[in-house]
Amino acid sequence: PRVRGTAPGCFPSASAMVLYFTPAGAETTKHSLYMGKDKVENEDLIKYGFPLDVWFHVSKMSSAHVYVRVGHGETIDDITPETLEDCAQLVKANSIVGNKENNVTIVYTPWSNLKKTNNMEVGQVCFHDDKLVRKVKVDKRKNEIVNRLNKTKVEAFPDLAMQRDEWERAIREEKKKHYHEEEEKRLEEERVRDADRDARSYDHIMNSEHMTTNKQNAAKYASFEEAEDDFM
Repeated sequence: PRVRGTAPGCFPSASAMVLYFTPAGAETTKHSLYMGKDKVENEDLIKYGFPLDVWFHVSKMSSAHVYVRVGHGETIDDITPETLEDCAQLVKANSIVGNKENNVTIVYTPWSNLKKTNNMEVGQVCFHDDKLVRKVKVDKRKNEIVNRLNKTKVEAFPDLAMQRDEWERAIREEKKKHYHEEEEKRLEEERVRDADRDARSYDHIMNSEHMTTNKQNAAKYASFEEAEDDFM
């Protein structure tokens, strides 16, 4: 049986513990928030994140790594102001120093922009491109937001590697399906063009302006032999 407090379909294993939260407006956006319980779990999240995930962290302070998972085909620009504030408040609340301070800066960037090298400490990351990093200022902690999010918290032990493999497999299948649909569309358009071209060619052959009657031919040629010679 599933351990009490874990998400549906998730069972305890050697996998990292992940904390899931439901942001404001999730019933419409279908977005979800998640973070590792500590820096060890953060390593797995860094490794097995999805390209559509967006990473949040308190700038220049130690804090949890909070992610928002947007929908397929969406980007960082599809994060609503409400979800953005939820992420910022959650990551601030999970920073020992940042939680106590006002006017804290939160940085966020697509998961794909995270850079991890072998010489970095556990849970530490940098960026491939600083231009892809955005910032938002949190004036102060809003308990009503933090408390609302904590009420939705669910602990889970997902197999992150398997989830990533399944997601990549689904993406490959979708691309394959899209390719076949586009190829079928192209072939159908080609068939229509060929049929139209053949129809126009037949219409030209059967155009009455280019046809003659036997009477007209008889008037044109003095004899059958002369007409036969002209035909040949």
